[in-house]
Amino acid sequence: MSLSDLVAGAFAADGPLARAQPHFRPRAEQTAMAQAVAEAIEDHAPLVVEAGTGVGKTFAYLVPALLSGERVVVSTATKALQDQLYGRDLPLLLRALALPLCTALLKGRASYLCHQRLQQARYNPVLAPAQAQELARIELWAQGTQSGDLAELPGLDERSPLLGLVTSTRDNCLGQDCPRFADCHVYQARRTALAADVLVINHHLFFADQAVRESGVAQLLPNSGVVVFDEAHQLAETASQFLGAQLGTGQLHDLAQDLLVSGLRHARGLADWQGLGALLRQATRELHLLVADSAAGVVPGRVAWVGAAPDGVDATAWDGAMARAVGVLRGILAGLDGVTALAPDLAHLHERTVDLLARLARFSAPGSADGVRWLDWTGQLRLSEVPLALAPALRTLWQGPPAEAGAWDEPVAPLAGCKRTWVFTSATLGDDAQLSWFTEACGMDGARTLRLDSPFDYARQAALYVPPQLPAATDPAHSEQLAHWVADAATRLGGRTLVLTTSLRALQVMAGVLQQRLAVGGGIEVLVQGQAPKRQIMECFRAPADAVGHVLVGSASFWEGFDVPGQALQLLVIDKLPFPSPGDPLVQARGRRLKQQGRSPFRDDALPAAALALKQGAGRLIRSESDTGVLVVADQRLLRMGYGKRLLRALPAMRRLRSQEEFDAALAAFTRTSTTGCPCP
Repeated sequence: MSLSDLVAGAFAADGPLARAQPHFRPRAEQTAMAQAVAEAIEDHAPLVVEAGTGVGKTFAYLVPALLSGERVVVSTATKALQDQLYGRDLPLLLRALALPLCTALLKGRASYLCHQRLQQARYNPVLAPAQAQELARIELWAQGTQSGDLAELPGLDERSPLLGLVTSTRDNCLGQDCPRFADCHVYQARRTALAADVLVINHHLFFADQAVRESGVAQLLPNSGVVVFDEAHQLAETASQFLGAQLGTGQLHDLAQDLLVSGLRHARGLADWQGLGALLRQATRELHLLVADSAAGVVPGRVAWVGAAPDGVDATAWDGAMARAVGVLRGILAGLDGVTALAPDLAHLHERTVDLLARLARFSAPGSADGVRWLDWTGQLRLSEVPLALAPALRTLWQGPPAEAGAWDEPVAPLAGCKRTWVFTSATLGDDAQLSWFTEACGMDGARTLRLDSPFDYARQAALYVPPQLPAATDPAHSEQLAHWVADAATRLGGRTLVLTTSLRALQVMAGVLQQRLAVGGGIEVLVQGQAPKRQIMECFRAPADAVGHVLVGSASFWEGFDVPGQALQLLVIDKLPFPSPGDPLVQARGRRLKQQGRSPFRDDALPAAALALKQGAGRLIRSESDTGVLVVADQRLLRMGYGKRLLRALPAMRRLRSQEEFDAALAAFTRTSTTGCPCP
């Protein structure tokens, strides 16, 4: 029996999935995707699938992959989806299909507790009392955990600075020289992964493997017959981080901190470890102050870097600050030269210092003509340089090396071994039939493509409203007046409102107004991105609203991967059309390149990117067949500009509300008990 026949039987009305799940119903879209994946596996052909919300793409790619008999690697963009696949979806399917396959979950180093780093953290002389208490809680948990996955530790704030002290990085990991190597959680997870039939990883780990080819991880992928990338729309952005080069001042700060701890512990008196660490922190602080005092550093974010220094930063002062940082690192290297044999920690500090010196040298030299360079100032300084065109390097990975490889092709080596099937899927991969936004950027020339619309009845379940009475989206008063309008709507609705902003500035303005208008005691709590851990905010918003309703104001991290089925969300507000920032250095560089090719930066880059982002954000509203809600796009350009038609086509076919009165009637219908669960009016 062919794989296609096995898949058809699995999704049949009387098949194993239906027997295992009482609420399972065959969906034409899901079956079509599963058959396309089966055919791709049989033909060893690459496949790109855009599957709308509700298609059930997870089962659609897992069922044929599991039934194929091949070793399977599934890569996701988020840890949350990793945990869902490994903890819920895979066990359910393996039971339903009666397949005795071994599964494994593998995350990056930063997800696992490091015994050696945990022990060193106790010697940290600058540990605050609150951090010491949190460290004690981690130490207690460490005694009982089997996996070492910090996601299992209840109440741990993912923003805690302590996480960097108890986890390892490629820079500070001691590898086999570590005295705790035998019980290392990272390497235990990797050994388990090597023996698995089905391995769940994430995009960062996949590309880190390709870029550095670490021992152990390099063996995970060559023997896999099927590789599936879920949430594939993030693939190009993730790949760029590993195909280019980065240097963060946080790395310099971490080196100074580890130098102090390890130097005093293993080589006290053999060098002035405190003085060297202080000099490195001073050099790091000088770079910070130089950017902060410049015109470019007034607003945190990406700063273009075309010449010898980031835009707005004095080139002479920048060169001097970089040279002083190099000098300090050379002094540290001299101090470590004679003590590396005393402890593995010191030997690895020496290697880290050499690596950081190489990175500083790269960013002290002119940038590559084939790349784009910028400085990112968001809490710490991060210097970045990435290839402008990712497609050649990624094409090398999917198809093998071209006849002539350019400089940007070199970091990625093709995967050797048996024939492999690559499957790429997401709810948003393009706004044309060829899904060219994704395929062109990721070097997927000639791949099979399939677009499947959502099976949800959006015309019945949802409505779209563009308020005509608000200021233009470019008006400085837009965010504040929109916040007052949202406060009125959320009050009538009793919360149940998600506000997605296109900038952090808009988030701050709207959050301030909403928190003032919906003050404590009003029965509505305003949740704001950044004011609490993301996981805590999401759980609070999803909780049943008995006495308290919720309004959530979020920016980039809430536009995707946030699932709120049911009545907890019935009003979704997008403040502006999500065009890429024209001042972003990467956007500017792509625009220049498109112009050189005779193409339009707006039509061929900004517009499709906005269409996909709008579709991604709008996808938060309807998550099941019974959900109802209203999508508000508070930007009149959607209806008044010619390009608005293309953006409207990217959205599901919702009914249009054409006046404030119709919008008010929709909210009133949601608040009537008799209409609970009924279609959107």
